[in-house]
Amino acid sequence: MNTQILKTITRRPRGTIAHLTVSRPSKLNALNTSLLLSLSSTLKFIESSNKDLLAVVLTGAGPKSFIGGADIAEMASLDSPFAAREFISKVSDACSAVRNCPVPVIARVNGYALGAGLEIAACCDLRIASRNAVFGMPEVRVGIPSVVEAALLPGLIGWGRTRRLLMLGENIGAEEALNWGLVEKVVETEELDDAVEGWLGLLEGNGPLAVRKQKALMRIWEDSSLDQAIRAGVDAFGESFVTDAQGETEPKRMMGAFLKGKGKRS
Repeated sequence: MNTQILKTITRRPRGTIAHLTVSRPSKLNALNTSLLLSLSSTLKFIESSNKDLLAVVLTGAGPKSFIGGADIAEMASLDSPFAAREFISKVSDACSAVRNCPVPVIARVNGYALGAGLEIAACCDLRIASRNAVFGMPEVRVGIPSVVEAALLPGLIGWGRTRRLLMLGENIGAEEALNWGLVEKVVETEELDDAVEGWLGLLEGNGPLAVRKQKALMRIWEDSSLDQAIRAGVDAFGESFVTDAQGETEPKRMMGAFLKGKGKRS
């Protein structure tokens, strides 16, 4: 299978689901420059060409690896601080494309999630892992620090556990990752697709505009004081009641359906 980002677009009654697969299985789906650029451009194209996009599922090709890290052979060839900055900026750009996607991105972690692969997973909104998944930040073992979106890890797992991963360079299994809060769910390998589908079904039942606003608001929360975050929430709530092209608001439509259903049950 060629090195590429594979995409599958599924049209559903409530909107579109995109499945993206990092495909470089012979190298554990390690990210080289070509894959990094392709991941960023593919995500942006999907967002712009599918206005009814509900969610993106990101995974790796084959049974062994989600993303095994950044390409070590390419990094070993970097011959100057300038070249190193150029390469790591591409890693950060790919991470930013995941974080800035306006809809939830689900990491389907089907094996190794190491280094840049764990950073990509940390950038996703939700993470579900097979029981054989392995997580780690082994950069110090090859003479470099963990950088860029590794900065997200303290917010997920705390400073102590982040230091353990980044300074010791050890790997942890799926159950420990679940206990740490690094992933939200662990299932048997053969149950991984059904579990992802369960989450997609829940997203389909929600207000699509509300979900997009929720993600955007949470991004604001990450960079704001508590007072700023609360004020941003007031604005987001008010914006939810903007009338759409049909002369309705999403809250009115969905709350009306809820109240009608509640009346039928009473």
